[in-house]
Amino acid sequence: QVQLVESGGGLVQPGGSLRLSCAASGSIFNIYAVGWYRQGTGKQRELVATISRSGATTFGDSVKGRFTISRDYAKNTVYLQMNSLKPEDTAVYYCNLGDMDSRGTYYSRNGYWGQGTQVTVSS
Repeated sequence: QVQLVESGGGLVQPGGSLRLSCAASGSIFNIYAVGWYRQGTGKQRELVATISRSGATTFGDSVKGRFTISRDYAKNTVYLQMNSLKPEDTAVYYCNLGDMDSRGTYYSRNGYWGQGTQVTVSS
């Protein structure tokens, strides 16, 4: 069983930056794609960014140009670099292990979720 632990959340002013980390136990982490999701209060969970096993990335329209995603295979860790943060980015951010098809569509796997990390963007 792979366990995921997110970290790096916090309070930041609009325009600021944060880097979230998703650390996984177990070497099988590297055979999965990884997705970062977020869920704001009263909102549905939203897929923010994905990274395939080979490092190909996709981003939601709301974060394109502001967020980047990367992975360190040696450390079994995926990072979400968030720049130019806006109040509407406020949410709990979760990482997930999943699969990605040849068109870049991400499919989450049940049971492979972290506990989440809170990001609050406010002045």
